[in-house]
Amino acid sequence: MIKFTKMHGTGNDYIYIDDRKETIKNPSKLAVEMSNRNFGVGSDGLILILKSKSADFRMRMFNSDGSEAEMCGNGIRCLAKYVYDHNLTEKKEITVETDGGIKELKLKLKNSLVDSVTVNMGEPILQRERIPMLGETGMVISENLHLPDGIDFTITSVSMGNPHVVIFVEDVKNFPVSKYGPIIENSDLFPQRTNVEFVQIVNSKEVIQRTWERGSGETLSCGTGSSAVTVAGVLTKQTEREILIHLLGGDLKTEWNEKDNCIYMTGPAVEVFRGEWPLKI
Repeated sequence: MIKFTKMHGTGNDYIYIDDRKETIKNPSKLAVEMSNRNFGVGSDGLILILKSKSADFRMRMFNSDGSEAEMCGNGIRCLAKYVYDHNLTEKKEITVETDGGIKELKLKLKNSLVDSVTVNMGEPILQRERIPMLGETGMVISENLHLPDGIDFTITSVSMGNPHVVIFVEDVKNFPVSKYGPIIENSDLFPQRTNVEFVQIVNSKEVIQRTWERGSGETLSCGTGSSAVTVAGVLTKQTEREILIHLLGGDLKTEWNEKDNCIYMTGPAVEVFRGEWPLKI
């Protein structure tokens, strides 16, 4: 049996396992099994907490389909809560190594437990070839994307350590995310597939976001996606650098800081329950 903790950040839920002794030999398979909402624990994916030579902790994140992702904004906030609340650290400012780089996190406590976390998500990557996205070099800002069914979208592409496509729509509540999300995710333009954000502008300081996550489908929230939305709003001159983002699972505050060019994201981290899973070695 292996101990796990179910957590969520604005509804984006993950299973956390302290794997500092590296006992999990096939995390992709375990992610698929445990994430199943009918026959498993139920989650958007699995996050392993590991030792790091360059930071306080290392995070590996696996989507519910078993694919490994570079970074997860909601997931890393909950990791911060896990390591503090489970007495793995006494620090209120920690660093976490991810495949999207080392991230700095500031923990805010309530009743001696972590209530919310601010994450320095790092600088956005805007060069097409580094997102990665096929085509001519340069940035992808308000570019036309033609789909096989004849529908065109205006897209802005950003990487926050993982690839994102941001599309602004008039009515995001009624937008067919499940129809167009997987088509864009699996487009040949994106060698590593892509996450897709559909966004409605409320005003220059407020937006509504729905996300189709690569490897998981539509989720209630996406932290790296919210960071990408913040960048896309500024680049397309529709929003300010500091905004409030309404997601299906709650709200996130983001800022694209002009001084250091980094995105700062603040949001809640919640523990749902703890349990044990029969680990087949």
